[in-house]
Amino acid sequence: MIKKLIFALSLIMAITLSAQKMNDPDAVKAAAEKLRLAMISGEKSSLESLILQELSYGHSGGHIDDAQEFVEKLVTKKSDFLTIDVTNQTVQIVGNTAIVRHHFYATTADAGKAPGDVTLDILLVWAKVKNDWKLLARQAVKAEKKK
Repeated sequence: MIKKLIFALSLIMAITLSAQKMNDPDAVKAAAEKLRLAMISGEKSSLESLILQELSYGHSGGHIDDAQEFVEKLVTKKSDFLTIDVTNQTVQIVGNTAIVRHHFYATTADAGKAPGDVTLDILLVWAKVKNDWKLLARQAVKAEKKK
């Protein structure tokens, strides 16, 4: 009887811990930070490890990249981020999906051009796959100018 009770309590604790980990905004923030660093480095394997093949990556100018195009642009430095700073980040988790919003300020040198500045507001959609958060969608919009 005691063994059954201990087993049942252990099972309940394991399920509770698993559910807490799944709804852990810090894990989503960590994935977003890995993405930020991978976008700066242009490291192909790092980028590919963070995204789903079904990725829809929307730019503020209207162009939408698929997963292959997103990775290729960063690896070849067609899109070259020298710095990326993220502020005002929020995370909302709904089941196996996380919605991340943040302000994005970057210095770029796309295709070897002189450095430029980019200021955007970003929406990221992350999907929980096994134990990892993977980027499913991203949409950028030009940041609203403060009055």
